[in-house]
Amino acid sequence: MPGFDFFSGQGLVRPDITAADAESMASSLFGITGTARELGSQQDRNFLITATSAATGDSSGDSAGDSAGDSAGGATQRYVLKVDNPAFSAAELAAQDAVMVFLTERGMRVPQPVRGLNGLSRQHWHATDAALLPVRLLTFLEGPSLEARGYLAPPVVRALGRLSGTTSLHLRDFAADGLDRTLQWDLRNAKTVVDLLMRWVPAEETRDQLRAIADSAAARLAAVASVLRLQTIHGDITDDNVICRVLPNGHHVPEGVIDFGDLATGWLVAELAVTAASVLHHMPDNPLAALEAIVAFDEVVPLTEAEITALWPLIVLRGAVLVASGEQQVQIDADNDYARHRMDAEWQVFAAASAIGWEEADAAIRQALGRRPHTGAEHTTVPEHTTVPMIPALADGDYEMLDFTVTSPALADGLWQTTDAEWRLAQAALARRSAAVAPYGQFRLTRTPPHSRREPDTFALFTEVFLPAGSVIVAPAAASVTEIGGDTLVLTLAGFGLRIGGIVSNLVPGAAIAAGEPVGVASPVARVTVQELARPGLPVPHFTQPSRAAAWATLAPDPARLLGLAPQASVVDPAIELARRGTTMAAAQEKYYERPPQIERGWQELLIDTHGRSYVDMVNNVAVIGHSHPRFTRAVSDQLALLNTNSRFLYSALADLCEHIVATSPDPILDTVLLVNSGSEAVDLALRLARIHTGRSNVVALREGYHGWTSASDAVSTSAYDNPFSLASRPDWVHIADVPNSYRGTHRGAGAAGEYAADLARLLADPDGPGADLAAFICEPVLGNAGGVVPPAGYLARVYEQVRARGGLCIADEVQVGYGRLGSHFWGVQQQGVVPDILTVAKAMGNGYPLGAVLTRRDIAESLAREGNFFSSAGGSPVSCVAGLAVLDVIRDESLQQNADAVGRHLAGRLAELAERHPLIGMVHGLGLYMGVELVRDRDTLEPAVSETAAICERMLELGVIVQPTSERQNVLKIKPPLCLSRESADFFVDRLDEVLQGGW
Repeated sequence: MPGFDFFSGQGLVRPDITAADAESMASSLFGITGTARELGSQQDRNFLITATSAATGDSSGDSAGDSAGDSAGGATQRYVLKVDNPAFSAAELAAQDAVMVFLTERGMRVPQPVRGLNGLSRQHWHATDAALLPVRLLTFLEGPSLEARGYLAPPVVRALGRLSGTTSLHLRDFAADGLDRTLQWDLRNAKTVVDLLMRWVPAEETRDQLRAIADSAAARLAAVASVLRLQTIHGDITDDNVICRVLPNGHHVPEGVIDFGDLATGWLVAELAVTAASVLHHMPDNPLAALEAIVAFDEVVPLTEAEITALWPLIVLRGAVLVASGEQQVQIDADNDYARHRMDAEWQVFAAASAIGWEEADAAIRQALGRRPHTGAEHTTVPEHTTVPMIPALADGDYEMLDFTVTSPALADGLWQTTDAEWRLAQAALARRSAAVAPYGQFRLTRTPPHSRREPDTFALFTEVFLPAGSVIVAPAAASVTEIGGDTLVLTLAGFGLRIGGIVSNLVPGAAIAAGEPVGVASPVARVTVQELARPGLPVPHFTQPSRAAAWATLAPDPARLLGLAPQASVVDPAIELARRGTTMAAAQEKYYERPPQIERGWQELLIDTHGRSYVDMVNNVAVIGHSHPRFTRAVSDQLALLNTNSRFLYSALADLCEHIVATSPDPILDTVLLVNSGSEAVDLALRLARIHTGRSNVVALREGYHGWTSASDAVSTSAYDNPFSLASRPDWVHIADVPNSYRGTHRGAGAAGEYAADLARLLADPDGPGADLAAFICEPVLGNAGGVVPPAGYLARVYEQVRARGGLCIADEVQVGYGRLGSHFWGVQQQGVVPDILTVAKAMGNGYPLGAVLTRRDIAESLAREGNFFSSAGGSPVSCVAGLAVLDVIRDESLQQNADAVGRHLAGRLAELAERHPLIGMVHGLGLYMGVELVRDRDTLEPAVSETAAICERMLELGVIVQPTSERQNVLKIKPPLCLSRESADFFVDRLDEVLQGGW
């Protein structure tokens, strides 16, 4: 017997039931005493019943229900009381009860019907208007939904698609009476529903747009509708009808399904369309994010060719039905806050779905699924032997290929950022050759903006030929003129199209052209663009985003053969490079990100991947003066062209560098330099110097410190992240003092410096401690591994005094914090008002070139002679010295220390404001451009937000910022960018972090 027919009544108003009514129903019908709170619903009434007692023996279950969003758990039993709309038949409601039992038996997590006092799951209630209302009680699935989440990470979207596919897989075996229903949500009825409800959409312009898009979607769907598979479907597996398990990183992973009110027979692919559409309002500026759900669904239930063709039109129609139905519901049921609240999201779904063209959406789906491209008409290629090169000037080979890619040497020194970079390179080439060609398929660096939260349109879907004005262009094969306008001509050739831009032509639409016949000449602009179209009239952009390039490439293939050129398209897949790395490098070698971009260029504070996406680099303290600095690059290159040997030889750069380093010394007493090639080697040498000079062995280091990878520097590194067994595996000459972290350490508050110093005093006084044989104390003046934590004021002064009183030396590890990074001071020890006996530096010293140094007193340095001569192969080489000199000169001449101070203060202020609004930020540490944003789950317990920090870094990468976790807990965002970081880049970083903390990760 047919069930509910939407078209017989068109509108369903919810039953007029109060919370008090719901409590009475639960008690009198099911024996459940409790409090009721209304949940949202379009056409029924749903109430969350929190039970205080239960008389029925069949009320236990999976704590499941029909709405998410209330995830308070505990021992209290909770249910959902459903007062169904009386328009639905007993058979329809019985089918919904039966399917929940059916899916539970197959291992799915779904609500269960609860039997009433009379032994039946469906009860009835006499409303005040004498209507008999169906009433059911369901167990409540504890856990949140996705509806209130902002951004959904790819793994979450995949899980949603997989759950939808798994449900569909099981439901193909479910049959029952009551499934033959005519619902407004059945996408077989979508076009009719939209036409019927269109009048409820207030604005005429919006109605016209909605009608046109729905008509277009329905027309595409009509071609395959007759062969789409039919089966039982849930019909509403969406972001608000799934129950999630919350992972430690904050991701909500769907694992349960609720709300079977739309259960019916329908198109299998409609189940996926509804699921995919529900993703769109979470990422409205990236509709193709839904591909993750589509791929996951297809892995469970492979889609047919017809279903792939139907999918995006169905997603669009789902959006159209949502907005038309929503507008009707809020007008016929004025008190329905649930429907009113959802309107913005539903319009976002429709807008996002309709923002993608049919051809691109179809191609993107097929590409993601690994299926054969389909353009609506077979793309016929002209046999190569019958074609004539379109531009005779190219036929004799007198042309030059232009390189606008990320790795182009011609775009060095920031030329890529100038608006006329392409033109300048082309004109230079034309001075040498008759033509210049910018080939199809390049990811153009010249299209890369410096600050972009979305990936830019960098992939060229056309070939561009620079020619003298008036150069002749001919038809490559027999063709007809499709359209002409401005400087653009469109031809049809053997079933495909050819769009030629930058051309002056006298042809008229419909004209027939023979192969080799002129179609026009290059315009005065002299930039001729040639774009092949898989079918005539296909609207194809000149550039597209890298993530959409593969799909568009099937619709606009490389026209090289029509120009007489060899294909030049660049295929850049970071996954291939990652696999190569994995086969040759040890697993212990760290890498950033789950799916790392392939970075091949840097400029100032930007890193740029092979697809032309730029990222603000917030972590590269090695590149202290910025990436690819022209002055630095020229100095190193010029010296390499002259000489590179070792410091046993005599050359002026060696003394020049040492004099410059001594000139920066925090005190004249530090007057002697030993050059090495890394920070690890510098620390290793500093420890060796201290032990030789004092004739003692013991070294005191701080807990949570990191100093390097050589045997000695690793021995004093105590970070549990870098080495989980660090404290247990120390040699007996290393002794550990507490880390002076006044935020989360042992001592906090105003007296922390004295308390930490007192702890060290007790360690040194211990008969079994290091005091009697103390050689050195080593620490960073600002605690880098802890996340830029500044020790409490006066701490180092007290510690240095104690160490020297026992005959030990004080080593300041400035490998990360030195060289102007703090802004207010060139060296970290200056911020603490102390002078060490030995100071180590590296990283920034060579701006990426291997260079480090130990700065110390002459008498300490001369102690090294007791064990023979000292030598470091790369340390102090002519090129490393020149690199070091260039860095110091640039820091001085470009006022980078002052920039670190000014931008650092601005950044600190903005982050402090962010912390006021986002409780996940526990503390902002550091000074200048050496900072850390510590993320905690609870500001009282300081529980580290470890997995959240990692997930936030992944999301920040998507938004154009490179930032990474630090500290041994990995819950601090480390901020140590190049010192040229601009205020604009600092703001971009904070704005993106604000977006992530606000919108989700």
